[in-house]
Amino acid sequence: MNPFPPAPALLPMTQIRCEVGALASLGSAPAGERRYVPLGGGTARGPELDGELVEGGVDWQLARSDGVLEIAAHYVIRTHDGALVEVRSDGLRHGPDAVMARLARGEQVPRDAYFFRTLMRFTTGAPAWAHLNKVMAIAVGQREARVVLLDVYRLA
Repeated sequence: MNPFPPAPALLPMTQIRCEVGALASLGSAPAGERRYVPLGGGTARGPELDGELVEGGVDWQLARSDGVLEIAAHYVIRTHDGALVEVRSDGLRHGPDAVMARLARGEQVPRDAYFFRTLMRFTTGAPAWAHLNKVMAIAVGQREARVVLLDVYRLA
C-alpha cells in the first residue's frame, strides 16, 4: 500500500513569453556572482491568465559556485480587462557545463537539455482576478537569446 495520497494535479494556466535585456553583474559576492536581467514586454496567453507583461520587471540571479543559477523574477501582467497582477517567480536553472555555455552564448538549446523550473505566486487587488491570490504554480522554462519562455501550471 502506498503511504502517499495521489499527487496534486497540474493544470495548464498560461504561457509567458518575456523579452529580456542585457545581463548586469554586481560582481562576486559571498554566495556567488550576483546579477540581474531587466525584463521587457511580453505576453501571457492561456486559459487562466491572459495579458501583456508590463515593461520594468527584474530577474535577480545568483550564479552559485556549483553551477546552479538561482532565479528571483518579479514583474507585472496587465490582463485584457486592465487589471494588474504581480508575479513573483523563484527557481533554479542548471545543466551540463557544455549546455550552460551554449545558453550563455545565446545559442538555441532544447529545454529538455537542462533544468529550468520556477515556483510562482500571484498578487492582485482586482476583484475579477482575486482568485489568483490563492494560486501556487510551477513553470517549466526555456531561455533563448533575448526571450524567456515559461509554460505555467497551476497546482490543483
